[in-house]
Amino acid sequence: MKNIQRILTCVLFGILLMPSMNANAGNDDRRGTSGAGELLINPWVKSSGWGGVNTACGSGVDALFSNVAGLAHTTGTEANLGYTAWLQNSGVSNIAIGLAQSLGDYGVLGLSVNSMNFGTIERTTVGSPEMGNNGTYKISMMNIAVSYAKAFSNTIYAGATLKIVNEGIDNVTGTGFAIDAGVKYVTGENYELKFGIALKNWGPSMSFSGDGLSVNALFENSNHYQTLEQRSSSFELPSSLNIGISYDLLFAENTHRVTLAGNFASMAFGRDLYTAGVEYGFMKYFMLRASYTYEDGLTKSIYDEDGSTSIMGGFACGASVVAPLSKAKNGKNGMNLSLDYSFRATKVMGGIHSVGLSLAL
Repeated sequence: MKNIQRILTCVLFGILLMPSMNANAGNDDRRGTSGAGELLINPWVKSSGWGGVNTACGSGVDALFSNVAGLAHTTGTEANLGYTAWLQNSGVSNIAIGLAQSLGDYGVLGLSVNSMNFGTIERTTVGSPEMGNNGTYKISMMNIAVSYAKAFSNTIYAGATLKIVNEGIDNVTGTGFAIDAGVKYVTGENYELKFGIALKNWGPSMSFSGDGLSVNALFENSNHYQTLEQRSSSFELPSSLNIGISYDLLFAENTHRVTLAGNFASMAFGRDLYTAGVEYGFMKYFMLRASYTYEDGLTKSIYDEDGSTSIMGGFACGASVVAPLSKAKNGKNGMNLSLDYSFRATKVMGGIHSVGLSLAL
């Protein structure tokens, strides 16, 4: 009876969140109009190789993008480093660093830094439009997040993340914040059935400010200049609601595992996404995963009026090899080093490759 009540609580939580999300997602005029698009980039390699389908079954630092409630599975200390070559030959990359620390009965605390690198860009001005005469500048896109998650029982997990979002160039910047929140329910004889609900990137609108929005103007019939400041239009964050489920099939006394997972993402500024994935695991030493994402209502190419609202979608795959550096003993966790790789297909520019390292103590 208690298990049924917990399931109903999770479902009710999702239903309460859906009206506001669907009100926006159903408006075609809003699709593709949000800002801070870097919040939609999954920087964690294990999760990205699975197409982000692990809303229900993610754990540790790798769960921070899909469902922060999975952070509560951390039993010691975990460090995660991810590098993403964003779109082949674009010269754009992403670096993410994540840390998680168990506080025992008080929960788990997480910290992550995610930064985009666009390289160096030649500066041009209205008065000097030729390249090479005005120096260079760099684009800044970074978010810093603090997360907290807690296991309220062997079956109920919940967590929340506060993100500080910063974008800009050398003389124009914009700063805002976003909140992620999620719950997770686990049941079954071997905890093989999992449900997850996550609200992502909810927060107030952002806008830009800085000297780059100011110009010196000469007034008509006047011989002096005056500085005029332009106001930037505000933009909203790419919020979404994700609902996921997964089931573990265990074989040969849990030596072999096959996990089936599904996820529905209601996007406030894009078409709804449906993802199905499968992961094979040999003990805790080797994992192979793949997924496919379908974009709702997609019938034409990205260049057509009714085409895709995202370059993401389609096939994703990845693998992990875990090396046990030391065994657990005397009540202390062992040390495991994981090498991860993922590939995500895109509708343009040949896909996305990611590599990562994670250390669990």
